[in-house]
Amino acid sequence: MENRGRLITKHELLDAIWGNAIVTDASITQCLVDIRRALDDHEQKIVRTVSRRGYIFDVAVDELREQTFGSEPAESGDERFRALDGAGPRQERRAGDKARDRNQKGVPGRARWGLIVTFGAAVVLAAAILWRQSSTPDLSRASGIAVLPLVNASGDPEQQFFADGVSENLIEALSKFEGLHVIGRISSFQFRDSRDGSGAIGARLGVAYLVSGSVQRAGDTVRIRTELVSTADGRTMWTGRYDRPYKDLFALQDEITMAISNALHVKLLSTQQASIQDDRPPSGSIDAYNAYLQGLKLWHELDFPGAAEYMTRAVQLDPGYAVAWAHLSGSWSTVAAFWNESPAVVREHMHKARLAADKALQLAPGLGPAHAANAFLQFYSFDHRGALVECHRALQLAPRDSMVLNGCGYTLAGIGRLGEAIQLRERLLSIEPLYPVNYFHYAKLLAATGRLDEAEKYLRTSEELSGPHPLDHLKLAALRDDANAALEIARQASPHDRVYMTLAAQIGPDREMADKWLDDMLADTTWVEQMRGSDGNDNRYKVAQIYALRGDAGHALEWLERAVAGNPSRALFLLDDPFLLRFRDDPQFIAFCRKLGLPPPSESEALSIDQIRTAALGKTAGKDMKKVRGLALQH
Repeated sequence: MENRGRLITKHELLDAIWGNAIVTDASITQCLVDIRRALDDHEQKIVRTVSRRGYIFDVAVDELREQTFGSEPAESGDERFRALDGAGPRQERRAGDKARDRNQKGVPGRARWGLIVTFGAAVVLAAAILWRQSSTPDLSRASGIAVLPLVNASGDPEQQFFADGVSENLIEALSKFEGLHVIGRISSFQFRDSRDGSGAIGARLGVAYLVSGSVQRAGDTVRIRTELVSTADGRTMWTGRYDRPYKDLFALQDEITMAISNALHVKLLSTQQASIQDDRPPSGSIDAYNAYLQGLKLWHELDFPGAAEYMTRAVQLDPGYAVAWAHLSGSWSTVAAFWNESPAVVREHMHKARLAADKALQLAPGLGPAHAANAFLQFYSFDHRGALVECHRALQLAPRDSMVLNGCGYTLAGIGRLGEAIQLRERLLSIEPLYPVNYFHYAKLLAATGRLDEAEKYLRTSEELSGPHPLDHLKLAALRDDANAALEIARQASPHDRVYMTLAAQIGPDREMADKWLDDMLADTTWVEQMRGSDGNDNRYKVAQIYALRGDAGHALEWLERAVAGNPSRALFLLDDPFLLRFRDDPQFIAFCRKLGLPPPSESEALSIDQIRTAALGKTAGKDMKKVRGLALQH
């Protein structure tokens, strides 16, 4: 009534009546049924529904007075409502009945109208309270919902990408609902072909609900079976069976998403928020979408050249496919930075990446992954200011996108912003609780800021998920200045590996042994020049780290120069390396960073090995002092 004559959207009603509660359209519909019943508005002429838009309270007080309450004279100051078009004889007959009813009960017309409206409002409030108490799932338990990989029921392994793509679309779509925490693809897909029960999976992922099912594509038909299960008791809350023409895939995806959201009683974010991130082609091309899904599968498998091939196919089929352009840029820039290509090939890949990023931003300036792709490009080109700006914009637009969080975590760490990088890693932990790479890099960042005990904890978590990282345990021992632990780790891990034993030998007091291991390692020129594939480091960088551990700035810089010759990207993460940051005040090291385009090493938030060791000694001394005080008090 406060907005009489004006269309009120469902979202306005939700905000006004329920605030931040989780409510579905079905709840509004039921309340309106109760209101119309109270007002005897069976033909919806008082509260009118405007299809797919909202509702209008659309009646005049004068008309109601004449038709419903008789000819009672108007009082001064009456509020006027716009007349309802098409008031007919049936209303007049109903009005006469109501007037007689009013006269028989002795209730004045205006008072009865107030009672009716008050009763209608009471019905709304009571319905809202009772509905919230009885029907709302407990989304506060654990962390929400996980979509397990839908089974590829087609019998064709080549269609696995399609089943995975449908699963990932569900994850993305459900992430657009308020109050619903959705676990990311990497963690959910850990349970492909798992025989664990829903309770065990829910406990590991920290969720209250699981979505599972199967996908079968046969010719021009797609069949999808899905179910929503409560992890608390294994109860099936909803099931859906769909057979649709393949050309209607996008509409089917939306239908399944809405069915699940209705079962959970959650509300979609605003249209603007919900439409910003969408991985479907604007042209509606199923073929372009298929190419994108195949590229995405290879992206997750770290086959970035293969991903670039399929993303190229996707944008050829739909030149307006912004998110495919963004992934194409990210694929080429990653290959340029971390694959062992010649300088000419690296320049070619970077050129392709730059064109693709520009196209993505031109098509969709509000697309988070497009700004993230541009951030990676700036980072790999040593434009740290541009990378910082673009990462902040990407995170603003896509705060829950796992690939954006992971990529910007790398980028911010590389330019020395470890505080922000740690926050992104922690945010990603909540979305991807079983992502070993994130635990690994989170541990590295914690170690670089002197939080060694926490670093070891999360490094072990990463190992539980993906396998051992003895070299990183060895580096932690070096940061602690624990020679015995370092040698033990090296002997157990790989007693004949030159890097392990040489690194461990530098920590202890036996300088003769340290020199011997280093001389033997450098004598093997084949090993020294050997690349390490796509991890961005080669053995020459490791030699520079070993010289840094020895405190030899001259030789460390000499080997850094060798490492970056032809491909400067091997020094991208120099500013979060505690070993090399012990030279942060060395003029030659500062000049080396400036030449590459890195920020001044003094601006990095990472600590040097000397700072970390000093802080650790301070903590140990503090603990010892507490023990001494305790003993003194006892005596």
